[in-house]
Amino acid sequence: MDAASFETSVADGTMPPGLAPGLRALWMEARGDWDAAHRIVQEESDADAAWVHAYLHRREGDLDNARYWYRRAGREPAVDALAAEWRRIAAALLAADA
Repeated sequence: MDAASFETSVADGTMPPGLAPGLRALWMEARGDWDAAHRIVQEESDADAAWVHAYLHRREGDLDNARYWYRRAGREPAVDALAAEWRRIAAALLAADA
């Protein structure tokens, strides 16, 4: 699946089957369910989930918590627009999942 198809699935409201946890969390957050997205990444311990977790706390406005999760993910804290970060994470996770 490419990034455009992933974004289309969000707009259509039909989650593609077999998504990795980080992608499922991004999908849920984009559909407005931050709590479900957070639950998904809380259950995971890999760097991808930590990256999504950081994004979620940044979206929430909890920047201290976001910085913690960026460190866990081995990433610098994002400073660009939230939508740009969402797309960057989705593209990276989709490429890794291919």
